[in-house]
Amino acid sequence: MPLPKEYGNQGCSLARSLEILGERWTLLIVRDAFYGVRRFSDFAEHLGIPRSVLAARLDGLVASQVLAKASSGDRGYAEYELTDRGRQLWPVIYGLICWGDENLAADGPPRLFEHARDGGRVKPDGVCSACGEHVPAPDFQAVPGPGLRPLSDPDPVTAALSQPHRLLDDIRRPSASHPNQSQRKIPALQAFARQLGERVP
Repeated sequence: MPLPKEYGNQGCSLARSLEILGERWTLLIVRDAFYGVRRFSDFAEHLGIPRSVLAARLDGLVASQVLAKASSGDRGYAEYELTDRGRQLWPVIYGLICWGDENLAADGPPRLFEHARDGGRVKPDGVCSACGEHVPAPDFQAVPGPGLRPLSDPDPVTAALSQPHRLLDDIRRPSASHPNQSQRKIPALQAFARQLGERVP
């Protein structure tokens, strides 16, 4: 017998939240939406989730106004984006990531989070260690951490997240340049750019 999806006897907002977010895969779908995943196929491939389950979870998140479904125009497929209600979940997602990093990541965090403006590490309470400001989700940048395991044949999402990537930027498009990105450039690339007469910061 399947477990019920509702907690009718619980007079508690946590129980009502779990009716939307408590099913397996749901929080990972929301996490990927923050990473900039928008296409059904990218969710499916990155998560390794059965397509029927993914469709049901996405429909539920749309019905609950956590995600919005929009046409991609002439590209012929739907895309999913976080609504304002969905974006309010980032502190919950980030808190769980930080808890896992502290308690379950034996090789170190697979992904680190920086303030995109100044490169400061974002602490578990969402405050930048460099400037002391509270960092909103769009100003987070995910960068590979020491516990990230490279894959020989990564899916598009994993490949994109192997480089610095600003949250909510479309995973299929290059992220906005990090203020400290010039420090990460390969010297050979800088030399090549100079040969072309380009100005390299």
